[in-house]
Amino acid sequence: MQISITFKNINSSEALKSHIHEKFDRLDKMLDYPADAHIVLSEEKLRCIAEVNLICDKIKIHSKEESENNMYSAIDAISDKVKLQIRKNKDKQRRHLAGDRRSIKTNGMDMEPPEDMDG
Repeated sequence: MQISITFKNINSSEALKSHIHEKFDRLDKMLDYPADAHIVLSEEKLRCIAEVNLICDKIKIHSKEESENNMYSAIDAISDKVKLQIRKNKDKQRRHLAGDRRSIKTNGMDMEPPEDMDG
């Protein structure tokens, strides 16, 4: 995964960079194709904001997370959000490729058989 990090109104630090690489390298294992992630870290007054734009083959994810006074918690929260979105997208693709058989089975069982109508 290619990761580019932008710092706005905050000093760049190797600790933040290594924390980001640690979190997003785990997400890279979930993806089937190479990905590009652009991460923007910024501070506004007392809020720490982390934004991610992740592009991988057919998946495009944009996410934003805020935290008060702690950039590490914002990074952790945004990596969890992105992980959830990747998992959701992969499940959606898997269902699509399988022909969504599960929904057909559940809908077929819920329906009641038609009653014979006497004229």
